[in-house]
Amino acid sequence: MLRRLQGDQRPTRTRLARALALAAVALPMAWSQPAPAQEGDAGGIRLNPGGSAVRNIVPAEAIEQQATQEYEQLKQEAIAKHALAGDNNPQLIRLRAIGKRLLPHTVRWNERARQWQWEVNLIGSKQVNAFCMPGGKIAIYTGLLDQLKLTDDEIAMVMGHEIAHALQEHARERAAKSEITNLGANVISQLFGFGNLGNMALGTGAHLLTLRFSRADESEADLIGMDVAARAGYDPRAAITLWQKMGKVSQSGAEFLSTHPSGRSRIADLEKHMPEVLPLYARAINTPVDRLPPYRANMAGLGDAPVDSGDDDRQKPLKR
Repeated sequence: MLRRLQGDQRPTRTRLARALALAAVALPMAWSQPAPAQEGDAGGIRLNPGGSAVRNIVPAEAIEQQATQEYEQLKQEAIAKHALAGDNNPQLIRLRAIGKRLLPHTVRWNERARQWQWEVNLIGSKQVNAFCMPGGKIAIYTGLLDQLKLTDDEIAMVMGHEIAHALQEHARERAAKSEITNLGANVISQLFGFGNLGNMALGTGAHLLTLRFSRADESEADLIGMDVAARAGYDPRAAITLWQKMGKVSQSGAEFLSTHPSGRSRIADLEKHMPEVLPLYARAINTPVDRLPPYRANMAGLGDAPVDSGDDDRQKPLKR
């Protein structure tokens, strides 16, 4: 395929699009195998650290710099609306304390996390939303805390999930895939290891907060987030009640739920992997797994989450 394309100086748009699509799909598949256990590591989630190789089209430094700029703009807008919590805000102090416990467990998933200038901020808004941008820029909206009455364990699951998106560089990968269609035939050889795309920056007008993740991305973030939080001493069973609570507010048009569908299949996947993370939690709190107390939710009548209604294609970005 490479020889034919290189010999054709004017590839058709159809041929180029087909080749790019194949390249974009093939590389993530090649990088999706479970990672071997690290020295000194015991148990936990087994996924490949770092995400898909497609992300390499966009330099990490470029997307982290853009994230810093967008995050600062968001903070300035919140300040103008008197919505950015001050350092002495009790809820913000609580969030930062939880984040501080999570951060030591991020490097095993992405070595760059050691260099990131992590920030945790609280924004006053009725939005049920949270995010972690590339480079460790975290924001939680008060609507998420207030409407769901989140416990510390549940906050750790939310924060772990959002941090996992950054650790796996999902935004960088999505940005890279959006760039592919605008690059031209040269990207084919670049994707397969020829040449250098190190100077490429994110396309003009792109905004990280508008990038949409796929179901595969969301599932990966769920599992890695549970792993990180459990190692930090937070009960991973809170991930179940978190998404049950999300299901209760699913009819409210919550921004978080437009890209994080709360469905039974999602909860079933979390339950399936619970045996992998409960021992991490038990070890963190110095208690045998069989002596962990039953988990109790702080809200009654949670029940089942609704059936998933999003896109069934695990690689395609979810619809808003």
